[in-house]
Amino acid sequence: MIDIILNYFTNSSAITLVVLALLSVYFVLIFWLFIFKNSQLSGLITNEKKSLETLTSRDSILSPLSGLSRCAKTSRSKPLLHACEISIIKDASEGLSWLSIVSSTSPFIGLFGTVVGILESFAKFSTQSKVGFSVIAPAISEALVATAGGIFVAIFAYTFHQILTRKVYELNTYLKAQSEILIAKA
Repeated sequence: MIDIILNYFTNSSAITLVVLALLSVYFVLIFWLFIFKNSQLSGLITNEKKSLETLTSRDSILSPLSGLSRCAKTSRSKPLLHACEISIIKDASEGLSWLSIVSSTSPFIGLFGTVVGILESFAKFSTQSKVGFSVIAPAISEALVATAGGIFVAIFAYTFHQILTRKVYELNTYLKAQSEILIAKA
């Protein structure tokens, strides 16, 4: 198996190697971004959920763990709380657009690598008088690895984007519920 992989890399063109390296960087970055944002959002959601529970309990006070607490100290006006919600959601959703960008561009980067690989294969075959399927098939299959790599990266990027977008929505729901309660009690 390792021999096949090493053979693939030694026979690949520079463009194919650059494409696969770029897709590898994308893959590492989306995993890092997902792990970081997922833990950050999970913490924020936990704090806002606890804060909402405290606010709706007999204590009826806003938890200092809530992101809204810094805004609610000065005033509980609807515009101020709404601006605070927007600020918290903006900070929480920072970086999610990169997942969207990677999920939409990585298949094209992979496709670019495939097209270049196929063109190079045809250029090599043009010097030969007879070329059989046994020569063409391996060259085409090697070129298709780039497309598969692009699609593989896109699947993870899109999935991570959807998971984190849902978490931002959940955070927003907790913030809005707290804001409405604070406005009603003001």
